[in-house]
Amino acid sequence: MGISQKYHLILSSNSPRRRELLSGLGLDYEIRVIPDIDESYPSDLPVLEIAKYVSMKKADAYKSTMADDELIITADTIVVLGDKVLGKPHSLDGAKEMLSMLSGMTHHVVTGVCLTTKQKQKSFSVITDVTFKTLTQEEINYYVDKFQPLDKAGAYGIQEWIGYIGVTSIHGSYFNVMGFPVQRIYQELQSF
Repeated sequence: MGISQKYHLILSSNSPRRRELLSGLGLDYEIRVIPDIDESYPSDLPVLEIAKYVSMKKADAYKSTMADDELIITADTIVVLGDKVLGKPHSLDGAKEMLSMLSGMTHHVVTGVCLTTKQKQKSFSVITDVTFKTLTQEEINYYVDKFQPLDKAGAYGIQEWIGYIGVTSIHGSYFNVMGFPVQRIYQELQSF
């Protein structure tokens, strides 16, 4: 049983994981990406609000070019360890440093999502807690060198080798950790 599509769906993402997960809902959609959208946020914004704020900022970049029948989906994912935000690493050394910080710890994965039409906007965030075992430096080096996780918040993909060997528990949506909480998106699209 699918969603009746009264809108032409647009996914604003270069992420192959988001594309795969949205396709899994059986919906027709197109990809539309505006490059170099400013993803900055106020320094005093609570860390658990950042992803939602950035997803709304991304949506705002599309409003002037949208047709009346279009619904755009924007999303942003961050990893939060304590009060520190771990975005996408800028280098392989940075990725190794992030994974060393996550080793043996529980962190939050927060994905903010914004559904936008010309008439309406709905935004929300989903939080999942993920715990890693204590990773060895060899495991971290192997993963980063082989998988080059520079396009992933927190420098890891749960669906990759490091998730297989490192994640000891997860509380919340697995797909949210991949960057796209499809169950909640499905629910919100049904009621939009």
